[in-house]
Amino acid sequence: MTGVEIGLIALAGLFVLIALRMPIGPALIGVSFCGLWALMGWRVALGALGVIPYQFSASWILSSVPMFLLLGFIAFHTGLTQGLFRAARLWLSALPGGLAIAAVFGASGFAAVSGSSVACSATMGRIAIPEMLSARYHPELATGTLAAAGTIGALIPPSIILILYGIVAQVPVGGLFLGGIAAGLLTAIGYIIVILLRVWRDPSLAPSVTEAVTRTERLSALSETWPVILLAIGIFGGLFSGVFTPTEAGAIGAALATLIAALKRSLTRTAFSAAVIETVQTTSALIIIGIGASLLTRFLALSGTGDALTGAVLALDAGPIAMMFGIVLLYLILGMFLEPIGAMLLTLPIVLPLVDGAGFSLLWFGIILTKLLEIGMITPPIGMNVFVIKGVVGDLVSTSAIFRGIAWFLAMDICILAILMLWPELVLFLPAVLG
Repeated sequence: MTGVEIGLIALAGLFVLIALRMPIGPALIGVSFCGLWALMGWRVALGALGVIPYQFSASWILSSVPMFLLLGFIAFHTGLTQGLFRAARLWLSALPGGLAIAAVFGASGFAAVSGSSVACSATMGRIAIPEMLSARYHPELATGTLAAAGTIGALIPPSIILILYGIVAQVPVGGLFLGGIAAGLLTAIGYIIVILLRVWRDPSLAPSVTEAVTRTERLSALSETWPVILLAIGIFGGLFSGVFTPTEAGAIGAALATLIAALKRSLTRTAFSAAVIETVQTTSALIIIGIGASLLTRFLALSGTGDALTGAVLALDAGPIAMMFGIVLLYLILGMFLEPIGAMLLTLPIVLPLVDGAGFSLLWFGIILTKLLEIGMITPPIGMNVFVIKGVVGDLVSTSAIFRGIAWFLAMDICILAILMLWPELVLFLPAVLG
């Protein structure tokens, strides 16, 4: 049996395990180990199992992942972002669908201190959805807005997905962060347009808010946003001015968030312990998946399967545009069934050589990939953000209603994806100027 045949059998076995709902990390590690054993013997397989996990987890830039996670969890558990929605609500409530628009603004602000879509949806959902429902907003609009707005958390830096992509693809994380800003802002604008169009078409979805708000109240609400503003200035000011690296930015951001929470007297022992425990749990899961992906990459290289698959695709001579369309379709399908980071690390060993060989910018592709993965966060039947919002609202809104609520936002996401693909300059402009 040739190496390529062993590789193809192993990949088939991997997809069977995933279909049986085995966690992606252990599935990747098990299949890669067995494949290396069949290919080169058990000594080589054991050697790889001893060396490759260390090589991956010892990556210097990987240390930024737990730090940015800790930053986000501290901001979440200590309520540093609560003032964002209140300020946006007081300034935007007069607009059609103003509370929903305020939720998008709040999610965009929270995204600047958290690299997690799930955390973004959960945090802003707890704050914004009760207010929208009490203002008689249609449940589909209220929940759909927050499920979709949470996806901005993976585009606007700091983004865990972009950090991991940068490690695997060997692309500067700072450049990815800069490219993500444009994609994140474009997404936020697109969602606001969706809300305005829907409410203009059917005003009953979002009754006008008649709350009388003085200028003093508006200015006072702005003052409550200082924790997020200070965090954003501290992290991104130092990062993009070159004072510290993306790796150092995570640690500095976590320390700054802890200090701000202490000054606000919201840093309780319970909140800090919860933030640390969740950081450890999430980091551990991510590292296990990353180790599995590294083992799979080594196995595919040694067996020649990666080169064979790349050659087979290139031999089709479909052209770079058709190939990219196929990759987009692949991730849209995977997003229906797999969580984003698992889907990314599972496929990058095969997809990256294709993208690089076709002459596309790997930095640009990183942003496109992140957008595709975030579309998967609101795509049925899995739609992780949808179930996060379901956990927030409980029995008040059905899961099917939330999925109906995200349909318009999903259509806008496809439009935004097309724009980013047709005009790569939108993504590459800031990295070229400031990178």
